[in-house]
Amino acid sequence: MLLIIGTIRLPAENVAAARGAMTAMATASRREDGCIEYGYAEDVLDPGLIHVKERWRDRAALDAHFQAPHIAAWRAAWPTFGIGERSLTLYEIDAGRAI
Repeated sequence: MLLIIGTIRLPAENVAAARGAMTAMATASRREDGCIEYGYAEDVLDPGLIHVKERWRDRAALDAHFQAPHIAAWRAAWPTFGIGERSLTLYEIDAGRAI
């Protein structure tokens, strides 16, 4: 399984405008074969900092995601919302366990 954790940053005053595009991206991604989890969360202490968390079944599923039309549309919208800073890290993990 693959886990992607990271952040994107946009001006705090643009978060409300970006919410629709983020919702569309997350909704479409969650429908993809091999997507286990996909979400964004705004940091309550740092307005404009968006936490990203994704889990994918395998590399083939993630590679297909990178080719999906909705990811191209999302990336094309970044300048509109002022998304500049992006920091994502990919981890290979096992299935995990509840604690």
